[in-house]
Amino acid sequence: MASFNKVILLGNVTRDPELRYVSNGTPVTEIGLAVNSRRKGPNGEWVDETTFVDVTFWSRDAEIAGEYVTKGSPLMIEGRLKLDTWEKDGKKNSKLRVVGERLVLLGSRQGAPDGGRGGAEGPPRPKRAGAPRQSTPDDGPDYSHVEYDSSSRDGGGRGPDAVSHGGSDDDIPF
Repeated sequence: MASFNKVILLGNVTRDPELRYVSNGTPVTEIGLAVNSRRKGPNGEWVDETTFVDVTFWSRDAEIAGEYVTKGSPLMIEGRLKLDTWEKDGKKNSKLRVVGERLVLLGSRQGAPDGGRGGAEGPPRPKRAGAPRQSTPDDGPDYSHVEYDSSSRDGGGRGPDAVSHGGSDDDIPF
């Protein structure tokens, strides 16, 4: 029987991510995401409901999240569900989490004088993954529109350090 495991979430980060490294040197970042939904209750009134989801990013995704994501940041995440199980004090525990495979930074950088839009020159070129970080958060261009896609790990699509500015391939001058 075929199976499919894909999650797409849009929400706000609940805590600042902490970039860690596992024993073999692989970066990992865990974030919390608050996803809001609204539905009509039994009495016809709107009821707001928030679901809190733990998301784990690995490798370059973890570094990107650690560098650009802060508490309150709006994000879109694509990933897959993973059930973690462990035993503590003789009791079996489990937790459903999301392993993030793609991250899209939404919104503009707060505190930018022009709203984070890049000024009169138009939007800035996207920052290539692995480029050095700006010296202060208030200097440099806004990368809130940058999309990082790590889907190439399974052999398809763009390279692991590919960054998209939301345009088409026709925008690329080479």
